[in-house]
Amino acid sequence: MLTALALSTFVCGSLPSPMRGAADWSSTIVTARTYQSRYARIRIDGRGFVTALVSRLSGREYSPQGHPSPLLSVHDRGALLSPLSASFHQGNRVVELRYSNGATATVKIAARERYFRFQLTSLSDRGTVDDIVWGPINTTVSQTIGDLIGVVRDKDWAIGLMGLDDNTISGPPVDGDCYGMSYIIHSPDPIKHPVPPPYKEGQRFNIGGDGISDVAFYSHPEEFFQQAMGTGATLEPAFGSTLACHSRDRRQSRTHLFSLLPGFPGSRPRHQVSDPVGVDFTGSAVALYACPDELGLKTIEDIETEEGLPHITFGGRWIRDPGGLKPDIAWYGQHDKLIEYANALGLRAVQDEGQGEYYANPADHWQGNRVGFSGGKSLTYKEYTAELAKFGIKYGLHTLCLFLQPGRCTDVSPIPSPHLQTVLRTKLAHNVSSTDTDIVVTDPSFLAEDGTWPMRDGSNTLRIGNELLTYTGIQPSPPFVLRGVKRGQFGTSAQSHSEGDELAKLQMNCYNGFVPDMTGMLDYADYYATVMAQNGMEYIDFDGLESTLYQNHGYYGVRRFFRRFFDTFPRLTGGKAPRVMGSCVFAGGWEYMSVCNVGGGNNMFDPVLNRWGIEGKDIRNGFSNSYFPPTFGIQNYHSDWSIYDAENLEAKSIGWGATYMLGLSEASVERSGEKARIFKAFRAWEEARAAGVFTPGLRQRLRDLDIKFHLDQVAPKSFVLTPVTEFRESGTAATAPNAVRLTNRWSPQPLDFSLRVSEPVGSVALSLPDGTKTVTNRMVRAGQFIIASANHIYLADADRRKIDDLRPPCPSSLSKGSAKLTIQFPGANSPVHFDLTVWVRNRPIRLSRAR
Repeated sequence: MLTALALSTFVCGSLPSPMRGAADWSSTIVTARTYQSRYARIRIDGRGFVTALVSRLSGREYSPQGHPSPLLSVHDRGALLSPLSASFHQGNRVVELRYSNGATATVKIAARERYFRFQLTSLSDRGTVDDIVWGPINTTVSQTIGDLIGVVRDKDWAIGLMGLDDNTISGPPVDGDCYGMSYIIHSPDPIKHPVPPPYKEGQRFNIGGDGISDVAFYSHPEEFFQQAMGTGATLEPAFGSTLACHSRDRRQSRTHLFSLLPGFPGSRPRHQVSDPVGVDFTGSAVALYACPDELGLKTIEDIETEEGLPHITFGGRWIRDPGGLKPDIAWYGQHDKLIEYANALGLRAVQDEGQGEYYANPADHWQGNRVGFSGGKSLTYKEYTAELAKFGIKYGLHTLCLFLQPGRCTDVSPIPSPHLQTVLRTKLAHNVSSTDTDIVVTDPSFLAEDGTWPMRDGSNTLRIGNELLTYTGIQPSPPFVLRGVKRGQFGTSAQSHSEGDELAKLQMNCYNGFVPDMTGMLDYADYYATVMAQNGMEYIDFDGLESTLYQNHGYYGVRRFFRRFFDTFPRLTGGKAPRVMGSCVFAGGWEYMSVCNVGGGNNMFDPVLNRWGIEGKDIRNGFSNSYFPPTFGIQNYHSDWSIYDAENLEAKSIGWGATYMLGLSEASVERSGEKARIFKAFRAWEEARAAGVFTPGLRQRLRDLDIKFHLDQVAPKSFVLTPVTEFRESGTAATAPNAVRLTNRWSPQPLDFSLRVSEPVGSVALSLPDGTKTVTNRMVRAGQFIIASANHIYLADADRRKIDDLRPPCPSSLSKGSAKLTIQFPGANSPVHFDLTVWVRNRPIRLSRAR
C-alpha cells in the first residue's frame, strides 16, 4: 500500500550556512528535497521552488516544464518576490527561504497521508513585507478551474491548495481581497464546445447588464464563457493553471481600489482605506493536495477533520457530501398545509419566503404572532418551530445579512453606531454649528469620488460624532469645502462639532443603507445566532452575503462572520448546527454553507422544456468546478405541471448533484390536477435519493436534456426508473385536420398525451394512433387540456383538473413504430393554436440499494 513518506535527495553545490541564531539542526542541510503523500510526490529544489508534482499512481508529471513554482512568495511594496535560495533542516521538516529584500522565511513541512502541510513559523528581517503568498503553484491541469476554493481538475486528477487558518485565504493579493465578477473564455471540452475565433482561451470580458439586474449579469449562453467565482485558481493557457493562497498583515491599514462589479458606471471601483484588524501572517498554513478527482472532496473532508477546521454535519453527514443533498421548500402564504406537504414530499427544510425580507436590527428579535393560518389564527415563531421540530423540519427566514437600513436599524438612527464601516477618515478644519453647511476638511483624499462602489445612486454619507450628513462633492483646492451638504440625515440630529473632530465617509450597501465594520460584523453574527435560538430556528438565508466583503478584508471577512456565527449558535442551542443558505458562495463561506439556492425559474432551469438558463449554466459550472452543488434556485410549483415536469426537477437535480427550493403555497398546490401523482412520484425520488440507488452512470444518464424520467417505488428500497421521450408539437388546426407524426421505438403502451388549446373552440375531434376517434361534447375554453392517461381520455381545466370524460371513453394504445395523431376543430371559423405533448415510455430500469 502506498504510504506518506519523506524521501532523502541529493546535495547539489555548496551547502549554505544555517541562519543566524539557529538552534541545533538535527540533520544535514541539503539543497533539494522530495516528499510524498499517498497519491503524489513533490520536489522542492535548492531555490525553494516546487519543480515536480507527480502522480504516484500514473507517474504523470503535473508541474509544467519551464514553469517551476515558488513554495512561498513575499509581497513587498507592491512586488511579489520569489525565494532566491532554500536550505532544509531538522530532518528536512523545516525549510529556510531567503529573499532579495533580505527577509528570511522559516517554513515547517509535513507530508501527511493525503496532503502536504506547510506553515510559516517566522519571517525575519521582514521590513515592509505586508503579505505572503503560498505559491503561486503552477500545474498542467486546466480542464476545470475551481477558482472559488482553489482546485484544478481534469477527468482523473485534482490538485488543490487550501488555507488552514482564517487569515490564509484563497488567491493572491488583490484589491479588496476578493475577485471582481467577469467572464473568462475557457472550454472544459474543446471537442464538444470549441472556442471559435475571435475568442481566445483566457480572455476576460465584463458580465452582462447594467450592474443592477442580477439576472442580466448572466449574458452568454455559450459553454466556453465561464463566470469567475473567485481567485483561488487561474487559467494559464500557456501551460495549464495556477493555485495560490495568501495571508495579509491586517494590523496595517491599507488603501484599496475595488468593486465586485467592475466595468459598470454605478459600481465602478472606488478607493477605500481599510481599518486595521489584529491578525498577522505569521503562523499561516496551507494544505496542498493532489489525488484522483473522485477523491478530491473526500480529501478536503479529511483535511478539515485532521486540521481541526470547521466541519459542519447533519445527522453525522458532512454538508459537502453529495449523498446528503436534498431540495428545500420556499413557502408562501398561510401555513395550514406546510407540515402536511413537507411530510408528503419528504422535505425537511423550509425558507418562509412569504414572511418577506428581514433586515438586521438589534431592537427586533422577531417576537410576536407572525405565522398566519386561515381563520385568523396566528402563532409566534417559537411556537411554530416547536411544531415543526416534531417532524424534523428546520425552519427559517430570508434575511439581508449585514444590510443596516435607515429607519429599520437602531445602529443607524437615531444615533449611528461607531462600528458602521468607513471608506476614509479625515478631520474638520474649523468648528461648525448645527446649521452650518460650509464644512471644511483637512484632507480631501477620495472625498471627490462619487458614492462608494456598492452604491448605485451616487449617495455620499459622512458621520461626525452622532450625526449623519450627505454631500455631493468637494472643492478641489484649499480650502477643501464640501458641496451640497445636508445635515442631520437618516433620522439623526444636526449637532455642533469642533475643529479636529473626525469626519468619516461611510460605506453604503446597494440598497441605500450601511454595513457594520469588522467589529460590528461579529456582533451581528451573534445577533443572528441569538434570535434564531430564541425562536427555535435552525435555518437561515443570508441574502446580501456580499455585505461581508464591504469591509475590504475580502474572504477573511466572510470567514470571520461565519466562524463567529457557527461558534455562537451551537453554544446557544446545545450543539445544533444551522442550515445556511446565501445569495452567493465565497471562499471562506464554502465550508459553512449548506446550499446556495440563488435565482430561480427558467433563468436557472426550465423543467418543462428541459433546458438550462444562462444564469443556471454559469452558476452550475462555477459552483461544481469547486465541489459545491449547483442549483436550480427557487422553482415554484406550477398548478399546470404534468407529472413528468415535476419529476424532471428531481431527475435533473440528482443527475447534476444540484439543489433547489421547491416554491409551495396551498393555493398553487391545491389547484393542481396532478397533485396526487406528483406528490407520490416526488416522494419516490426522495426515497431513492436517500437510499443511494443512483450509480455514477445513472446520474450521468439523468442529465440528458432530451429525456425525462418517471420513477415508481415498488418496495421500501426498490424502484423502477423509466426514461420518457417527450414529443412536443405546436401548431394550428381548424375544420381541416392537422396530422402530427410520432415514433415509438419501444414496446406498445397506453397512449399518454396532453393537448392544450389557446383559443376557445366549440368542439375538438381527435383521431388517435390506433384508429380510435373521440370528440368533445362541450366547449373547450382557452388554456384547457384534453388529456390521455392510463387508458382514460378526458377534458381538463387549465390546471389539469378533470372536467368531463370524452366520448367514447374507450382505451387507446400506441404501437411500436410510426404513428400519427390527427387534430381537428369542427366548426372553427379560423385556425386554432394548440400545444401537443406526447410521452413515450422507454425500457424500464430496476433500481435497488446495493447490500
